[in-house]
Amino acid sequence: MEVVITAVGPDNVGLADPIIHDVTSRGANIAEIQMYDHDEAAVFAMMCRLQIGSEALPQLRDSMRAIADKTNLEIRVWSPEERATRPNLAICVTYLEHTPRAVLEAIRDGVIRANPVVLIGNRRKCEPLAREFGVPFEMIGDADGVADEAKMVNLIDRYQADYVILARYMRVLPPDTCWKFAGGRIVNLHHGLLPGFRGLRPYHDAYAARMLTFGATCHFIVPELDAGNQTIQQTAFTVPPGTKLEDVIARGQTENEPRCLVEGVRRVCAREVHLHFHRVIARNPK
Repeated sequence: MEVVITAVGPDNVGLADPIIHDVTSRGANIAEIQMYDHDEAAVFAMMCRLQIGSEALPQLRDSMRAIADKTNLEIRVWSPEERATRPNLAICVTYLEHTPRAVLEAIRDGVIRANPVVLIGNRRKCEPLAREFGVPFEMIGDADGVADEAKMVNLIDRYQADYVILARYMRVLPPDTCWKFAGGRIVNLHHGLLPGFRGLRPYHDAYAARMLTFGATCHFIVPELDAGNQTIQQTAFTVPPGTKLEDVIARGQTENEPRCLVEGVRRVCAREVHLHFHRVIARNPK
């Protein structure tokens, strides 16, 4: 059974040792391990991917809770195999409903095999969409749309989300949130072609570069913003010379972005791809 362990908390010495010792003593095979030590912020983060017998998972969770109590770390133990046929999705939204609607419709129509367990918004714009599809809506934003990151993390845990889908969620996740759900659990839609057009205004940047081809990228989130080598799916469209920027953006938002995210989420939920050492690889390469 594939298991991902993440640990995040105040930096100190010897934090990784008890975790590694425990999993190896249970006969686990460690396939990947990454650690992050931010001296300036005094933050420690770790992600460990391993293979272990499914019968050992309950005891592993118990031991990680005990280690968390002793080390003051937030430790999460997650396996993509527990709900492999229909994983739970937390869909994060802000203003635009085209992309989350497309995901919810694809789930309803059987294109994506998953359970949408919650819509999380830093604005209330998509609350009617949640009601339309019978999905709980949770508000995490203040009057200015600033997100309560701790509440977001708690909601993802409470709803037992396997994957977090950023469906044009217009906030940058802090690195510690990325580490808490590291290992390929956060899927983002970026409204530009990576790695060429990063940042917050990729349509404008591509238009300024006189591009006639525009696109979107569905990728796994890692702490580096839009790093580009975690691509799951990309889709593009071409416009005639002289097309207005607002027409490009409208076509991208209503047609191309939803198509890109649906296929990317489908691939993840079908376990066709996964993240390994910050690279997307086929789970069963032929």
